[in-house]
Order: sequence, then C-alpha cells, then structure tokens
Amino acid sequence: MYACMPKVITISDKVYEELSRLKGDKSFSEIINELVTFYNESKRGRKGVLLEIFGILTKEEAEELEREVERTRKEFQIRDFHDP
Repeated sequence: MYACMPKVITISDKVYEELSRLKGDKSFSEIINELVTFYNESKRGRKGVLLEIFGILTKEEAEELEREVERTRKEFQIRDFHDP
C-alpha cells in the first residue's frame, strides 16, 4: 500500500480503460508504478524485456503472432530511392 497525498491527473478514456483492465486487484498507483518500473528496467536491453514478458501469451496467441510476423515479412518491400 502506498502512503501519499492524493494527486489528480488527467488521462484519456482509452488509457483509463487499459489501466483498469491491467490492474485487477491492484490500485492504480501500484499498476502505474509497475509500468514505470518495467519501462525503466526495459532500457537494460532486449534480453531483460523478454525475460520480463516471457509466458504472457497463450500458445495460440504466440502462434497467431508468429503468423502475422511472417505475413508482414513476406509483404515487406525495400524501396529504391535512386533514379532508374
């Protein structure tokens, strides 16, 4: 539990909905602190981020993500900015 004076912040409805969905039983202060901590720690590098989020997708979600990445790679084209 956080001991602090109340603060008023303005956030969009979309952000409020996402925070509400993420927080579960936690307070808004707790979930915002977790997100800020994750953001700051993720600057350590890709491995730290991957270790932090490992296992959050179901097998089906991971497979769908892989398919989407593969589709995107196949559709990707390098642009040639040189005159022909």
